[in-house]
Amino acid sequence: MPSPIQIGKHILPNNAFLAPLSGITDKSFRTIAARFGAGMVVSEMIASAALTNGHKDMARRLGRPEKLPHIVQLAGCEPHWLAEGARIAEDAGADIIDINMGCPSKRVTNGYAGSALMRVPDKAVEIIEAVVGATRQPVTLKMRLGWNDDNLNAPQLAKAAESCGVQMVTVHGRTRQQFYKGQARWAPIRDVVDAVSVPVVVNGDIIDLNAARKALAESGAQAVMIGRGAQGRPWLVGQIGDALAGRTPQPAPAGQDRLDLILEHYAMMIDEYGEHLGVRCARKHLGWYLDALIEEGAQIDTALRKQLLTAASSADIPALLTQIFEQIEVKAA
Repeated sequence: MPSPIQIGKHILPNNAFLAPLSGITDKSFRTIAARFGAGMVVSEMIASAALTNGHKDMARRLGRPEKLPHIVQLAGCEPHWLAEGARIAEDAGADIIDINMGCPSKRVTNGYAGSALMRVPDKAVEIIEAVVGATRQPVTLKMRLGWNDDNLNAPQLAKAAESCGVQMVTVHGRTRQQFYKGQARWAPIRDVVDAVSVPVVVNGDIIDLNAARKALAESGAQAVMIGRGAQGRPWLVGQIGDALAGRTPQPAPAGQDRLDLILEHYAMMIDEYGEHLGVRCARKHLGWYLDALIEEGAQIDTALRKQLLTAASSADIPALLTQIFEQIEVKAA
């Protein structure tokens, strides 16, 4: 049973965390995951320079979820902009600042941000020092095993980060060159655990409780971070956290409770993004909710699914979802 993790003054309620996912872990999703018992939730990645220059979408990503410490993840390639971003995030209510050195996206790495910083560790350390020096709040770091298999420098960077004042390190068990292909490797993360005294979190391909336990055993990490496994199942992170803590996990919502949750999530997204953008941003979540139902054995009418995922108005969604759930109940009977 993993020990509780403390970051600054914050003692986290369990050791299963929701990963930061651009375009996914917005305020709405984080609020729901927190409500279902996630031990920690992290904002979408925020580009520091754009935030400092008043970019509206970056400012939206600062939205604080219900419960839990408010953790804001910043990305960038210049110490000055990350320091400014940390100050803005703190002023907006961030309790913890997380630095992104793990994103593999070409759009990010071409600017020498994200996981590209693992290729220039001296620059990475400058950024960490700048962020730690700019905020009174605790700072954490998320990265990968390295840029490629010839440069697995996560242990060295983690040790340097700890010496700068970083209080927790998360490692995705792939290199940047792997992107999200192949299988995450959890065992090499043990070298990071051995290199530092701060808590280490294992990330990558943790889609259920069995994977979480295996990842912890292989890596020696103190906590797990769940990303894509929570899509369409925002309750999963809390379930895994409860099980790791020796508690009986709460069951996934079913029937009317599941329908009510999806409708609430949808309404929250419309409120967060506005009608025009919200309808489009919510479609992927609706699709993932339906996928989760299908994985549980539900049969969903293809035409109804298409109607739901192409609806142009939020006003059409409640009736379509209700019809889908009524069909599921009839077939189950």
